Amino acid sequence: MTLIRLAVAALLTLAFAASASAECKGMSRDGQNYTVCTFDTRKEKISIFNLDGNGQPYGSFLSLERGLEAQGQKLWFAMNGGMFGNDLKPVGLYVEGGKVLHKINRRNGAGNFHMKPNGVFYVAGQKAGVMESDAFIKSGIKPDYATQSGPMLVINGAIHPKISASGTSMKIRNGVGMIDDHTIAFVISDGFVTFHEFAALFLDGLKCKNALFLDGSVSSLYAPEIGRSDFLAPLGPMVAVTAAQ
Repeated sequence: MTLIRLAVAALLTLAFAASASAECKGMSRDGQNYTVCTFDTRKEKISIFNLDGNGQPYGSFLSLERGLEAQGQKLWFAMNGGMFGNDLKPVGLYVEGGKVLHKINRRNGAGNFHMKPNGVFYVAGQKAGVMESDAFIKSGIKPDYATQSGPMLVINGAIHPKISASGTSMKIRNGVGMIDDHTIAFVISDGFVTFHEFAALFLDGLKCKNALFLDGSVSSLYAPEIGRSDFLAPLGPMVAVTAAQ
C-alpha cells in the first residue's frame, strides 16, 4: 500500500509539473522570508473570481476549488486578490470575464486602499500589468480580469513616496508585481513585515518596476505544489491559475 501511495504521489507531482509552470520558492531579504510564485501569462490561464453561480462569494480556496471542479476546471494556485468589504465583494475596480462588475474607486478616505496612488492588477489576453489607477483609466485597456487595491508598492521603479523606511506597522502581507510584460510575481510574507520591507522585496529583490499591495492580515495562499492551503479569514476576490481537468 505504501508503494502504491508513493506512486500516486509521484504521478500527481508530474501532473502538476505538466499542467502548470508556476515556480513557488522561498526568498529572503534583510532577514525576512517570503514565498514567491511566478507565472508566465503566455502559458497559464490567470483569472480572478469572487462570486459563485448563485451570486454568493466563494469566500475560501476550498469553495473556489469545488466550484471550479464542477465546471471541469482544476485549481492550481490562488491568492487573495484585492481589498473587499464586509460582504466580501470588492471595494474598487473589479472585472471578471471581460465584464466590469464594480467600477473603479477614485474616492479619498482612510486606510491602505486610499493611500494614493492605489492601483490595478489586470490580465488582458496574454499580457498582464500593474498600474496606478489614474494611469489605468487613461490607458484605455479593456482587461479580461482586473482588481483594484492599494497602495501601490512600487511605481515606475521607485517605492511609493508615502511608504517610509521608518514605518513600524508589521503584518503578514501579500502583493503582486510585474517582472516583465508576461511574468507575474505573487508574493506573501512568511512572517510579519513592514510596508517598506515588503516594497523593497519587489523593487530590489525581484526587480519589479511596478508592484501592488493586495492586503495584510488576511493574506492567504493556495499552492498545493508546496503544500499550502491557507484559511485565515473569509476572502473576497481571489486571483487563480486554472486548467481544464
